[in-house]
Amino acid sequence: MLDLTVWGWVLAVIAAAAVGLAKGGLAMVGLISVPVLSLVMSPVQAAGLMLPIYVVSDMGGLMAFRWNFDMRVLATALPGALAGIGIGWAGAHVVPVDGVTFIVGAVGLIFALNALIRPPLKGERRSPSYARGTGWGLLSGYTSFVSHAGAPPWQVYVQPLRLSALTYAGTTTWFFAVCNLVKLIPYAALGQLSPGNLRAAAVLMPVALLSVWAGLRLVRIIPEALFYRLITWGLLAVSLRLIWQALA
Repeated sequence: MLDLTVWGWVLAVIAAAAVGLAKGGLAMVGLISVPVLSLVMSPVQAAGLMLPIYVVSDMGGLMAFRWNFDMRVLATALPGALAGIGIGWAGAHVVPVDGVTFIVGAVGLIFALNALIRPPLKGERRSPSYARGTGWGLLSGYTSFVSHAGAPPWQVYVQPLRLSALTYAGTTTWFFAVCNLVKLIPYAALGQLSPGNLRAAAVLMPVALLSVWAGLRLVRIIPEALFYRLITWGLLAVSLRLIWQALA
């Protein structure tokens, strides 16, 4: 088992709950999982601890959205995402831990600022494109490999497609379920699925699964705009802390 303090376990429970809430319908909440855990361990270890929890949580999402996805969107984005995962794997021994900490913080900061200041989405509905899908998919795959933070590039590509809410949720679930399953291979090869990480993940999985159920209910009663604004400000604060930590 990981040698965590009480505060470390509190943050681990928060991270696991964030993953479950994300799979329960509050999609962007999962972004805070690795940044929060990175406050008490290296982001590399945090990502390794969270991956099994993501994979198990994905199973519930796949059952819920087994028929609701857009194959054209997946076909245009997944090849780039797999390439991005490969790039992350190839550079895993080149980028130092402080560099990974900085990347995790920068990704969170960029997303938080974009969410806080971007104008409402306007314009005509786009069609899936191999050029855009490959480019944004590659960025999504890389940031997903580094810190399970592939959602911002994915959203940049998918939101202008104006999918129905159900199709959007299902396509997103399938995209990241495939990415997370593929990531098991490089994570295992790099030693990030250590016995200690797996045991801790097993302890945290019930928290994530209960949070999936909670997310399905909270999404119906909490004003979505208020909830995501609170999460975004929290992500902004944690990301700034990680950037300072890496630079210091």
